[in-house]
Amino acid sequence: MYIIVGLGNPTPQYEKTRHNAGFDALDVIARKNDIQINTVKFQALFGSGIIQGQKVLLVKPLTYMNLSGEAIQQFVRFYKINPEEELLVIYDDISLDPGKLRLRKKGSAGGHNGIKSIIACLGTETFKRIKIGVGQKPANWDLIDFVLGHFSKEDRILVEDAFERTEAATKLVISDQFDKAMNQYN
Repeated sequence: MYIIVGLGNPTPQYEKTRHNAGFDALDVIARKNDIQINTVKFQALFGSGIIQGQKVLLVKPLTYMNLSGEAIQQFVRFYKINPEEELLVIYDDISLDPGKLRLRKKGSAGGHNGIKSIIACLGTETFKRIKIGVGQKPANWDLIDFVLGHFSKEDRILVEDAFERTEAATKLVISDQFDKAMNQYN
């Protein structure tokens, strides 16, 4: 089984913001694989289904970004998965240009509070991730205002395409072809 997590913040005020790129990508994965994300459990909204013959849970933590690890830890423990092998986290990255993807098998939080929470709760930096570029904040902007802000029309087009590529990359990842996914989508 794979647990695929999209990071973001719940409530309508955060919809389509840069920080909700993980939620948006998860919505595309759900739609393209006919999975309903409509069950609440362990401080998260989730749905289950089959992708590439593999049972998956698509999870959106409802804990807000900075406490994402709390919800994920509960899923990992309850379903007894190995996070190093069966967890994929999808989230925004301000160090990447809008629409760029970067796949990694492990790494530090890099300043991302959602990832920092996951690492603290799971006790490991080793879990698969897909980072979606949302662009760098302008010099005169506050970081929080930037990540909680909306994309320009042009950037939104780029990230919408990235969500589609994330869905395709996810299929490779859960088919045990992570290196191929990295080569194709990084």
